[in-house]
Amino acid sequence: MIRLPNAGRIAAGVLLTAACAGSKAATEPTPVIPPPPGHAVEVWMTTADGVKQLSHERDATLGAGTQPAGTAITVDPTQQYQEIVGFGAAITDASAWLIQNRMSASQRDALMQELFGRNPGIGLSFTRLTIGASDFSMHDYSLDDMPAGQSDPTLAHFSIDSNRPYLLPTVKQAYAINPALAIMASPWSSPGWMKTTGSLIKGTLTDSGYPALAEYLRRYVKAYEAEGLPIFALTVQNEPHFEPENYPGMSLPPASRARLFRDHLGPLFAREGIRTKLLDWDHNWDQPESPLAVLADTAARKYVGGVAWHCYNGDVSAQGQVHDAYPDKETYFTECSGGEWSPAYADNLRFFVGTLVIDATRNWAKGVLLWNLALDENHGPHLGGCADCRGVVTIDSRSGAVTRNVEYYALGHASRFVRPRAHRIASSSGVEGVKTVAFLNADDGSKVLVVINTAPLERTIVVHVGTEAFNYVVPAGAAVTFHWG
Repeated sequence: MIRLPNAGRIAAGVLLTAACAGSKAATEPTPVIPPPPGHAVEVWMTTADGVKQLSHERDATLGAGTQPAGTAITVDPTQQYQEIVGFGAAITDASAWLIQNRMSASQRDALMQELFGRNPGIGLSFTRLTIGASDFSMHDYSLDDMPAGQSDPTLAHFSIDSNRPYLLPTVKQAYAINPALAIMASPWSSPGWMKTTGSLIKGTLTDSGYPALAEYLRRYVKAYEAEGLPIFALTVQNEPHFEPENYPGMSLPPASRARLFRDHLGPLFAREGIRTKLLDWDHNWDQPESPLAVLADTAARKYVGGVAWHCYNGDVSAQGQVHDAYPDKETYFTECSGGEWSPAYADNLRFFVGTLVIDATRNWAKGVLLWNLALDENHGPHLGGCADCRGVVTIDSRSGAVTRNVEYYALGHASRFVRPRAHRIASSSGVEGVKTVAFLNADDGSKVLVVINTAPLERTIVVHVGTEAFNYVVPAGAAVTFHWG
């Protein structure tokens, strides 16, 4: 709250008393200077040119009274929607390897505190792990590899030892810094011996692969739990409609996913009392009919906790379409990467804040995840697939120096202020090119409004909250977070 400091008022009174000592005026009461009306609204801004990046600007003042003409935004904390899990990025093998092997201990501790800590960290509270290798790993592997032609139906060779050198230490440090961290996980492929190709590359599950994959995922959850890392949610297959040519992947159409949920994974987790959420899809916005087909299977549906989405094709409104059909199923946004195919800072800021932070949560996402938390100056390490992806941060592989990319600031506009268990609340959006989303924190009742001005001109916005309001001039293309008690 902005008030005249008490010390200033006391000092003024002391001077007045001293000046009037021995006079009649000295017996008169010291005048009290009233504080300005209203209370403070913190303002944090990133400009389209990147000159200001999550910069703490002069506070606005929320109060009663006349406001200037401007774009009217109404925030209504009494209208509450989904509970928020958090915002973050995937701790891929590549990210963890860089953090553990290309940074000094002091560099690593500083970066992890900055990413997952609060005040002054950005407080990332949601992350994603790969179950076995992805395209951002050092080599192809699963957690139960067998020689060609051999299988392991009892999973006697299952082990997470491949995660111990760099992935587990990184995840454990993140979780220690932020115990509210929600960890989800996704396989890029089941072990090759469960598949029609006998390989991590391409193929789909064999008939015997369904119960084996269910047990594989159960063992993964229990193994991580034994390491002190609870798995909040699982998807059964990353991008199940895509079979990559040069890194692990697997086709798993809707009927196959429904079969896995209905006949194997769902009943197994229920019998074992495993509370990890099971999420379907984990693929793009352009094919909502695929998760809808899984959810149409009533026996499978009772085991599916929600639907996960990626950004690479389609429109974010697909999330709302599926939510409207099955409003009891949760929504998560689980992957999007920046890259050198889109070098313009302003375009990236508009997309990552406007589409992912704002539109994805307005379309019911409880959490928003970007892809690699960290990559190096060569966009790796990686096995195949994307050769020019960009991490949330870039770690120089020679010096360990950190570059914070536009994705870092886009996430920070939400993650630094919106805490787990917050609720999205009503806010008007899209008026004169000003997009917004608002949240109410559960722990202290503070409010957060994230704004991006997509118009080519600056906008004076007037934010109405009940009978009070504040105004602010938002530059063209700028993202702004407002935070108040």
